[in-house]
Amino acid sequence: MRYLHLGRTGPKVSGIGLGCMGMSGMYGPSDRAESIATIHASLDAGINLLDTGDFYGQGHNEMLIAEALNGKRREDVILSVKYGALRDPAGGWSGFDARPEATKNFLAYSLQRLGVDYIDIYRPARLDPNVPIEDTIGAISDMVKAGYVKHIGLSEVGSATIRKAAAVHPIVDLQIEYSLISRGIEDNILQTCRELGIAVTAYGVLSRGLISGHWKKDNAGPGDFRTHSPRFQGDNVDKNLALVDALQEIATSKGVTVAQIAIAWVAAQGKDVIPVIGARRLDRLNEALGALDVELTSEDLSAIERAVPKGAAAGTRYAEAQMAHLDSEAGSRH
Repeated sequence: MRYLHLGRTGPKVSGIGLGCMGMSGMYGPSDRAESIATIHASLDAGINLLDTGDFYGQGHNEMLIAEALNGKRREDVILSVKYGALRDPAGGWSGFDARPEATKNFLAYSLQRLGVDYIDIYRPARLDPNVPIEDTIGAISDMVKAGYVKHIGLSEVGSATIRKAAAVHPIVDLQIEYSLISRGIEDNILQTCRELGIAVTAYGVLSRGLISGHWKKDNAGPGDFRTHSPRFQGDNVDKNLALVDALQEIATSKGVTVAQIAIAWVAAQGKDVIPVIGARRLDRLNEALGALDVELTSEDLSAIERAVPKGAAAGTRYAEAQMAHLDSEAGSRH
């Protein structure tokens, strides 16, 4: 496993991270024992970056991680936690809260659920339109000074917000969707991060399974939020799966899988870009780890660009109502 510094001021993290969201029902039912085995296998393979959100399964994900880490050395794991999304008892989404007092409240509950004394990287999952980002980051900065948080990250925000946040406290990384078919950060955001010494932890590198080579049109089951995603609906999914077919030819020529090509492409975008893979089963984890051995030549990268040109995806990455809440989408145009 190769290790990279997370931004100019961050910790050393593995060249690939494990995103744990899918282990708590966001993609439909998951197997608890398999999830824990996957976390254990990822740690054994040298992955030290585990990403979660306090709203994944309304706390379920943090408690699952705590169970998986029982008996492990705390200093061997980098815990990255998002907060702020509000849920109701039925699992619905009811807003976002990043007020300073709410920030400290969410943190207190996360520390308890995870069973730890500090969180390595703490970040609001979105920009709260009602709270200046300076106030939110100031509150987390207070928690850094108090020892409850080691580093501050951001998620899904645009360049103007990144600059405001970094003026309050050093930011180690921006977590944002980045894949062959989600390349909006290349317009402006990636440049801003590099200027400020902020790494990118890229989620959705397989576009939630769409470009994994495993997705079939009838895959989604009950509780799978992908059924609400425009890229998985109607004619869009057929057009997007055609891109996967084109990618398959390149993967076959290299003797690797489509998923490995897609992950390797993200990793090849720079030492400051760390793919976060959402494996929730051992076989998917092992496939993703294999991507670390894939060397993409300039010819390979050109072939991939021809197969899946920038902007080729059909449909937006979230439904219209959710897209409106993404500062990263508005911010990328500034």
